Amino acid sequence: MPDVARDLLGSLGARGWTLGVAESLTGGGVTAALVSVPGASTVLRAGIVAYATDLKARLLGVDDGLLAARGAVDPDVASQMAAGVRDVTGSDVGLATTGVAGPDPQDGHAPGLVFVAVCAPGVDQVRRIDLPGPRPDVIAGAASGVLKLAVQAISELS
Repeated sequence: MPDVARDLLGSLGARGWTLGVAESLTGGGVTAALVSVPGASTVLRAGIVAYATDLKARLLGVDDGLLAARGAVDPDVASQMAAGVRDVTGSDVGLATTGVAGPDPQDGHAPGLVFVAVCAPGVDQVRRIDLPGPRPDVIAGAASGVLKLAVQAISELS
């Protein structure tokens, strides 16, 4: 994951853009991968771990009605988390992760169901990722998945 984190930070830095990260199931893993890269502070503004559903609304501005109707594991929730962290942190780019790490289902969703999102000027993308395996593998896969989505989305702007 350090290579994809380095690639993302380099791409954003070259544009003069900043980054905010909203994490749920990854619990800070995305932000940790980013800060492991020397010079990350020139791009990364903040990482917010909003693990509890109510905090997704309170800290990130996710619509309460959406959360009540669909729960936290939803593509629109991921999209709103990415947009929300972008707004809250004053960043050019927002990333988000939400899903079920397991071992038990959540809100009727099986372990391994993950949604990752990126929001930036000209970009609003959400990707569903189905990750088999134990909890640590799901968490690592989600963190890697959102970084890869961001690298791809930003590179398509060039």
